[in-house]
Amino acid sequence: MRALLWNSGSPRRCAARDDARRALKNIVLVLLFLFTLPAHAVPSHGLSAFGDLKYPENFAHFSYVNPDAPQGGTLSMIGSSGTTSFDSLNAFILKGQPAEGLELLFDSLMVRAQDEPDAMYGLLAQSADIADDRQSVIFHLRPEARFHDATPVTAEDVVFSFDTLKKHGHPFISLPLRDVARAEALDAQTVRFVFSGSETRDLPLVVAQLPILSKAYYKAHDFTATAMEPPLGSGPYRVKDAQPGRAITYARNADYWGWNLPVNRGRYNFAIIRYDFFRDRPVAFEAFKANAYDLREEFTSKTWATEYDFPARRDGRVVRATLPDENPSGVQGFFINLRRGKFSDIRVRQALDLAFDFEWANRNLFFGLYDRTDSYFENSSLAASGLPDAAELALLEPHRGKLPAAAFARAYTPPVTNGTGNLREELIKAGALLDAAGWRVKDGKRVNAKGEPLSIEFLNYEAAFERIISPYLRNLKRLGIDARLRTVDPSQYEARIEAFDFDITTSRYVQRNTPGIELRGYFSSAAAAQPGSRNIAGISDPVVDALIEAVIAAKDRAALTAASRALDRVLRSQHYWVPQWFKGVHTIAYWDRFGRPPAVPKYDTGIIDTWWVDPAKAARIESGKAN
Repeated sequence: MRALLWNSGSPRRCAARDDARRALKNIVLVLLFLFTLPAHAVPSHGLSAFGDLKYPENFAHFSYVNPDAPQGGTLSMIGSSGTTSFDSLNAFILKGQPAEGLELLFDSLMVRAQDEPDAMYGLLAQSADIADDRQSVIFHLRPEARFHDATPVTAEDVVFSFDTLKKHGHPFISLPLRDVARAEALDAQTVRFVFSGSETRDLPLVVAQLPILSKAYYKAHDFTATAMEPPLGSGPYRVKDAQPGRAITYARNADYWGWNLPVNRGRYNFAIIRYDFFRDRPVAFEAFKANAYDLREEFTSKTWATEYDFPARRDGRVVRATLPDENPSGVQGFFINLRRGKFSDIRVRQALDLAFDFEWANRNLFFGLYDRTDSYFENSSLAASGLPDAAELALLEPHRGKLPAAAFARAYTPPVTNGTGNLREELIKAGALLDAAGWRVKDGKRVNAKGEPLSIEFLNYEAAFERIISPYLRNLKRLGIDARLRTVDPSQYEARIEAFDFDITTSRYVQRNTPGIELRGYFSSAAAAQPGSRNIAGISDPVVDALIEAVIAAKDRAALTAASRALDRVLRSQHYWVPQWFKGVHTIAYWDRFGRPPAVPKYDTGIIDTWWVDPAKAARIESGKAN
């Protein structure tokens, strides 16, 4: 009994001994965990696809901002489409039409530098380190980071955001996360993302730009539901007012935790940012002329060329400007829905290409302001041209038996017409292609062997586009095709596009300077079957899939260029679209009440986050005085 009592000791001594044992056990477990983690490089203040960074550690601010810009005043604009409204303040799910500008509410771990191809620098995270085997990345959060309700942003919030967006997020967000296996909180300020597979080059950048959500907030709010309650964020703005069909207004958050960070100095200078909505483009333009809002980017060439001769423009109160655009100019065209069997034959798609007269449209509708789009990487060094070089051939040769001969010839470019509207030669070629594909003319109509007519509906939501599609329809009808236009309201259009319920529609993809895993969402077989994906053409081709992976796997910019050109060459050879047009500048007009930094960021207009209201200019505009 005495030995037993001695060994057991007093309750206080037993408790102390147990605490010591637990502490030792925890230390051992932590050490074991650390020793099993992959080796990581020294934490870096920034990330890029190939490791190159322009800005050093402890840089003061981006070089394209004015760090002493005054704060205050209002910037009012129309949305990028200029016509649509919104019915949700949840921008992260497939349901609903979200308001523009919601990204202003949410911080990410890192933020893009708009004068570098893909570099990102610390925002919520003060640093990141990528494992030597590139199978994981660790982010170290800033302890001062706060949500708008003053609660701290923690690693648990980051893990929750990843899990939620990957499971329930819009395909634009969830598809790039496919190869991110998991996120785990190592402590309150440290989070680790673990990757699967071998093509992990872009994954640290993908997770670095995810919007970070409040786990506590979404415990009480259904993430999967459309909602008009302003969500809790941690960014530089809050929702001030939301009126569907009219406007959404954001107010600068004076208590924003991150104003003094290098990535934010000189940015987000407007006290109020407002997006206005109008019934159609003409109404929106008349409102601009009346000084109902401040700034618009002009997407209609006829308006830009002929409708700016009004008093405020003549006396200098309204300024027209062209801002350089060094991004790839986007992939814009009539996309053909390959899910419809009538488009499965490449000859049908080639015939559709021959029937579109860009030169006539540019001369008569666009006032010569556009260039023809040839490439899926237009306006960049990634566009294929001429014959494939040795690096491209190395990627193409393994697939020679699965590709048309055109993929190994000079990169395909659309036909060039004389611009008179007489397409006799092109339509003869198109008719021969349709005949060969089994669509012959009978009683003036193109029919197949079963007597079924070749009917094609163009889905549209903008009245302004009808003048562009109508001449194309006339050419198609000359071929015996039952071609027609269906214009629907924006919400119906979005629903039909998400369900792939269309024959042909106009779409535009904006490519990155360093393309990567987002290409899966645009062109991969997996995305073709996923409702709401950006692969609206329904491209499902194992060769395209393989070349996408080659782009993602590129270890340097030379390899990236070769793989992108090879992919571009194959996509163009298969005629998945009828390419439209581009211009390598932003055409904007604004009431002259703003100040601008002397340097324009290479890869962004810089309007929202680098301009400011100039009090003297604003007073002159309000007084109605000419410049």
